[in-house]
Amino acid sequence: MEFEGKVVVITGGVHGIGKAIADEFSKEGAEVCIIDREENPYFTGDIGNRETLEAFAKKVINDYGRVDYLINNAMFSMGGLNACGYGAFDYALRVGVVAPYYLTKLFNSYFATEGGAIVNISSSRDRMSQPNTESYTAAKGAISSLTHALAITLAGRVRVNSVSPGWIDTAYTVYDGADAEQHPVKRVGHPMDIANMVLFLCSQKAGFITGENICIDGGMTRQMIYHDDNGWFLDE
Repeated sequence: MEFEGKVVVITGGVHGIGKAIADEFSKEGAEVCIIDREENPYFTGDIGNRETLEAFAKKVINDYGRVDYLINNAMFSMGGLNACGYGAFDYALRVGVVAPYYLTKLFNSYFATEGGAIVNISSSRDRMSQPNTESYTAAKGAISSLTHALAITLAGRVRVNSVSPGWIDTAYTVYDGADAEQHPVKRVGHPMDIANMVLFLCSQKAGFITGENICIDGGMTRQMIYHDDNGWFLDE
């Protein structure tokens, strides 16, 4: 029980990947501090708001006096050029980039003296895109870069890594046909694929890993696709 009594902060911990991470840490005996816009037992609030972040950090420090692990998970898409205006784009970056940075700053002097870790949840969109995904893609690209910058700044104190999920079905649906076959591992991902990696990166088994991004996408971003190759055809 390496995580027994450890203090874990998780943004967006009510549903999906965040919930899977929170549940796994709880099973390991950790004290889990969630912030989410939806109701939850610890702290309800919008991380796109500075005052909310400050109030949340104050509660965590008042309750526990330290932080062992910070998991920056919360994010959502505000669309792209076809629908996303200045305010929406700005908000997406506040949630996806500014909040992880500011929480790190607020907790900076409260991280455990040894074994502390930050894991940022990026996305395979940090290296590839679909049309009209600019707000999400920009935030995920930025969090990947912020990861290695923080890893150097916090060197010797806190390890900082990021995880880039591919297609993760948060309903744990079992897919077959093209949805599964397009993945080199022949299935769609689920939240535990990410939660397992997050717990590993926080553990001492990952003590020599920092500043890294680990893509968990079933091999999708490694597969080259050409017309009439490997069963793939471009519809015209």
